Formats: sequence, structure tokens, C-alpha cells
Amino acid sequence: MTTKAPRGDAYIERAGDFTKPILLHFRNLVHKAFPEITETIRWGFPHFDHKGIVCSMAAFRRHCAIGFWKQSLLDANIFAEGKNAMGSLGRITSLGDLPSDEQIMSLVRRAVELNMAGRKQRKKNPEPTRELAVPADFATAIEEKEKPRTSFENMLYSHREEYIDWIEEAKTERARKKRIATAIDWIAEGKSRNWKYETPRK
Repeated sequence: MTTKAPRGDAYIERAGDFTKPILLHFRNLVHKAFPEITETIRWGFPHFDHKGIVCSMAAFRRHCAIGFWKQSLLDANIFAEGKNAMGSLGRITSLGDLPSDEQIMSLVRRAVELNMAGRKQRKKNPEPTRELAVPADFATAIEEKEKPRTSFENMLYSHREEYIDWIEEAKTERARKKRIATAIDWIAEGKSRNWKYETPRK
């Protein structure tokens, strides 16, 4: 029997209205393809596991991203190699951007089979990390106190990027200032932008 995680429900509920149908459709296909799949939240967004990570989905301001953990072993011609978007299928802005239901479910089943067989992802040479451009007002707020500054410097690159994107997406100056203040408090506590949805460390 398939089980959907409450934190997955919460993530979808918080997503933008246009992204919800995409997330719900992909999620339903994953569970239909392999009912024993387990949902969890990693790095702030939903992942689907069975004997390891199978795939993931994430919502952004203007698009969604779908990722297959062992993409290099699946060797599917629908993967968006080299495109400027996180995930395996490029920028998904509508249901029409997704492959067919049959293609998605086939990928899920094949990914599960790879995990069950213990197959390892082929390692790639690491790409050089881009230097983050921290907005001036955010940088000033961080520098004012030692604890946020040290914590921010020691954060994962992706977590720092999430904070910057969140601040840059504020629609008003008032909202921007509020987000900066909240970010400083969370950073001082060593929290990522999506700390509420991350799996607690044991």
C-alpha cells in the first residue's frame, strides 16, 4: 500500500499555484509505478527512496525540477543534458513539459531496479563552484554580527544560494527587509533556508 509523507503534502501546499499540479502528478506517478516507495525530505525538497534514493522533485519560483539519482545509468534520451536547470528533465513549467506517464513510470521502476541490484552511479569530475554574489544589504547585515557571519561562511554552497534566492525574490522592499532579518536569525542558529522540512539528524 502506498503511503505519502505529511511533509511532502506540506511542501506541495507551500509551492506556487502553477507548480502544484506538476508536483502532484509526478508524485502520483512515482507511487503508481512502485507502491513500496518511501517519501522523505532531503535538502529541503521531496525525495523518493527504495534501497537508496530513486528520484526527487523540487518547486522554484518559475519552474519545477525532477531529478533521477542514477541518471547516468538510466541512459534515457529524454534527459536534459547540459541545460541550465537543476534536475534530469530541464525546466518544467507545465504538465506538457513532462515526458509521458509511461516514460516516467518506466524510469522510476528502472531506478528502483538499479538500487536493488546495488549499482553505483558513475562518478563525474567535480565542476568548479561558482562564486556567489551576495546582495550588498544582505552582506552588510551578515557582517554586523560575528555569529551569522561565521555560520554563513561555513554553510553548504547550496544553502547559501537558497537564502540569496529567497531574498532576491521578495516583491517589496518591506518584504525584503523582513526576509533578511529572518535569514540572519536562522543563520545564527545554523539553520538552512528550508530547515523546517529537512530530515532531523540522528
